[in-house]
Amino acid sequence: MTVGAVAIGRNEGERLIACLESLNAQGLRVVYVDSGSTDGSVEHARSVGAEVVELDLSTPFTAARARNAGAERLLEIAPETEAIQFIDGDCVLQPGWIETGAAELRDDPKLAVVVGTRAERFPERSVYNKLCDMELDVTPGPIAWFGGDCLMRARAWRDLGGYDPALIAGEEPDLAQRMRNEGWQLRALDHPMSKHDAAMTRLSQWWRRNVRGGHAMAQGAWRHGWRGDPYNHRRVLSVFVWTLGPLALTLALWFVIGWWAILALGLYDLLTLKIAWNARHKPWNTLDTLVWAAFIVLGKWPEMLGVLRFHWHRLTGVGPKIIEHKSADTSA
Repeated sequence: MTVGAVAIGRNEGERLIACLESLNAQGLRVVYVDSGSTDGSVEHARSVGAEVVELDLSTPFTAARARNAGAERLLEIAPETEAIQFIDGDCVLQPGWIETGAAELRDDPKLAVVVGTRAERFPERSVYNKLCDMELDVTPGPIAWFGGDCLMRARAWRDLGGYDPALIAGEEPDLAQRMRNEGWQLRALDHPMSKHDAAMTRLSQWWRRNVRGGHAMAQGAWRHGWRGDPYNHRRVLSVFVWTLGPLALTLALWFVIGWWAILALGLYDLLTLKIAWNARHKPWNTLDTLVWAAFIVLGKWPEMLGVLRFHWHRLTGVGPKIIEHKSADTSA
């Protein structure tokens, strides 16, 4: 199976260098799509032999738009390409993945996408990087959706028209849903695929990332309705139940039992313990599991803002702007 690669990025600096080197090491034909970098990314990509596509600055940037542009260019210069390794510029492809993933696609014509295991490159640098590393955990087998890094059958991408360039987030689950609607299968393999550098060192970055996540799940739930992934609907419902619910209960009890009503906020502690208990099978220590669970509960607040942001844009007709969680010199 002939495989090519599409990398996307914006001001990724050293991360992009590592990304492109990992692709070249596996002998892939590489197309790099740049979204207005000012750090020399374009020049570096060309210097290592990548085909470069520079997106027109007059049209809003989205990851979906960049991936489509890269795939179109790859299939133009290498029409024999049967599978496309999509990868974000802040990720490094792992040795042996292409052979493993391509073999899986070759042996099962019903497969549209395969992914492998992922991990953070520097989980020790911040609690937020550590949380990202924990969230990347995936169970091998059939999956409902995939992320930015994936090995995709070129025909599946072409037949479905690729990613939706209008989506500012959640374009991967959207395409995954459309693939499954057409009978394609998606699968996770127990083989390292990529390492990611979240580069999150501040609470504000983590907060914006969760706002983007809330926007994505709200858009997915609205776009695909009840035919879509029920996980989106459950998450949207959970966001509102666990942000407004305990507060409403506390306020209602205030008029009955006074200060004792504040005990109702203990529901957040119970939810944290429940999430931690459900993750007891994970290979994490107890403290990490509790911290992870606490941030999931806290994350429902920015997710709620993301849900409200999506519906505000939908009702007002105002086009949403991309939500970036990295600083200006590290934006993806």
